[in-house]
Amino acid sequence: MAGIRVGLVGCGFVSELHMYAFRRVYGVDVEVAAVAARGDHVVEFAGRHTIPRVYRSFAELIADREIDVIDICTPPNLHAEMIVAAMQAGKHVICEKPFAGYFGRDGDKQPIGKHVPKALMYERVLEEMDKTRAAIERTGKLFMYAEDWIYAPAVTKTAEIIKATKDKILFMKGEESHSGSHAAHAAQWAMTGGGSLIRMGCHPLSAVLYLKQVEAKARGESIRVASVTGDVGNVTAGLKPEERTYIKANPVDVEDWGTLTATFSDGTKATVFSGDMIMGGVRNLVETYTSGGSLFANITPNNHLMSYQTSEEKLASVYITEKVDRKTGWQYVCLEEEWTRGYLQEIQDFMECVATGRQPVSDLALAYETIKVNYAGYWAAEEGRRVVL
Repeated sequence: MAGIRVGLVGCGFVSELHMYAFRRVYGVDVEVAAVAARGDHVVEFAGRHTIPRVYRSFAELIADREIDVIDICTPPNLHAEMIVAAMQAGKHVICEKPFAGYFGRDGDKQPIGKHVPKALMYERVLEEMDKTRAAIERTGKLFMYAEDWIYAPAVTKTAEIIKATKDKILFMKGEESHSGSHAAHAAQWAMTGGGSLIRMGCHPLSAVLYLKQVEAKARGESIRVASVTGDVGNVTAGLKPEERTYIKANPVDVEDWGTLTATFSDGTKATVFSGDMIMGGVRNLVETYTSGGSLFANITPNNHLMSYQTSEEKLASVYITEKVDRKTGWQYVCLEEEWTRGYLQEIQDFMECVATGRQPVSDLALAYETIKVNYAGYWAAEEGRRVVL
């Protein structure tokens, strides 16, 4: 096909990462031709990234006949509606995580995270995802789930080794944690669809689900998640104001600490943890223990470069890594963060898919299963029991 023209929705932190990746696509002619957002910041964003067209509404963007792909980088409560509208307008869609969630309905007691039963949320999320999936499939367009962990080199190498050895994965342990989101919407279930477990834990959860399917394909087996247990909490609730200097988490009705354990149909296990009160930068880790070895995917932090510095002022222009509160002392410096975390490989895969028509590595099935298991974890945590899927 001719050059691929992308329309970006949103101009925040994730949009910056996607722009970095779009500029580095090779072998495919790609242009981010338009961006849409409501705030005034979109004009500055477009100018800085030399994006020719700026829209102030999503409707205007998807009406642009020259756009081939819509890249959705908005808060999660907008995702499902935007996905369907964009695909019905004839566009392929990239959508940031999470794919879906429960954001409330008329009549829900507020705040919903404290009052709506998680069993009901689970049921309604599955209904919503089923409708969204059916709408996607009717369009015949590509849905590409922007789960960067699937493309992170440490995870793709883990997958390569599992394919080669055909060893049985016995247990996986995944984590994404940091000191808390600065975004106000992260504190509210109605905006984010949950707390740390879905906002960050969805990454390691997608990774362990993906790796288990890599194993299943390599061994000629069929493996699914059979049951889920979970636990969540607001562990920073008791902090005094002066104790919140570095911890940004301040939940309204979501968790800042969460864990779930999935038991697979072959009897093996995977545990995912996520916390909004972990100091020292972002922790992006997946440990895989197999019948023939162990694999530690340290996405961040890793020891590609360790730094000990004494002057904060001299480092003012130097990026160290995400979510560190200082640059002095010992630091794990993240080199080529967009590559290390998989953003470059993710966008490269998506653009090749649009150009050739093949399906992406991170697809609708992974997006659906991640949210299903995540909400089963919330249900299990609230009722203190194992939820059988």
